[in-house]
Amino acid sequence: MIKRMNAYDRAIQSLQQDILSMGDKVNRILELAMEGLKNQDQCKCQQVMDMDNEIDDMDYEIEEKALELISLQQPMADDLRTLASVLRIIKELERIGDFAVNIAQVSLRLKEKGQYFKPLVDIPRMAELAQAMVTKSLEAFTERDADKALEIDRDDDQVDKLFEYLYDELIEFMKKDSSLIGQASYLSLVARYLERIGDHAVNIAEMTIYMTTGERRPFERVHQE
Repeated sequence: MIKRMNAYDRAIQSLQQDILSMGDKVNRILELAMEGLKNQDQCKCQQVMDMDNEIDDMDYEIEEKALELISLQQPMADDLRTLASVLRIIKELERIGDFAVNIAQVSLRLKEKGQYFKPLVDIPRMAELAQAMVTKSLEAFTERDADKALEIDRDDDQVDKLFEYLYDELIEFMKKDSSLIGQASYLSLVARYLERIGDHAVNIAEMTIYMTTGERRPFERVHQE
């Protein structure tokens, strides 16, 4: 009995390590996507699209491992919440990877429109904040730290505010000069993708809190306090 539980615990730990590896891969393609955007680097953009398949494969593999544990081990409530969280978190990470691909695709279209009409400052800052949120949310998950997970919601406020500022700024550019509409529209898309990445980091944090406390929708409570 003890041996079976030890093997089971190791399997849970292995899943957590798999999620960290998947998170590292997701952050890497997001970095490549932003490098492709900033430097109008077609090769970096292509790397992002090539690596997306690797993230999809990791998603499938982790899902199979988690489902196998659920079906064979009949986990108790705490472990079942952990496995349910694993299944949700890998989908959030896979979606973040998709947004990195979206950014790379938009970057290729922007490259066709020539040099940027203004230096890219706020979008890279948004990317840094969003990546930090993803990293922090995964740390909270592996450390089973609900307090750290709760911080992610506050971090997301910074991303949202920066998105609103940037979106309004780009609208003003388009109003003043119609020749900028194409480029500004694509840049606003990138900003939206980064804002959504922040939202997915919040979802990871939410599942971490559920895993550790059993509480659903913890950020609703926080907003009411």
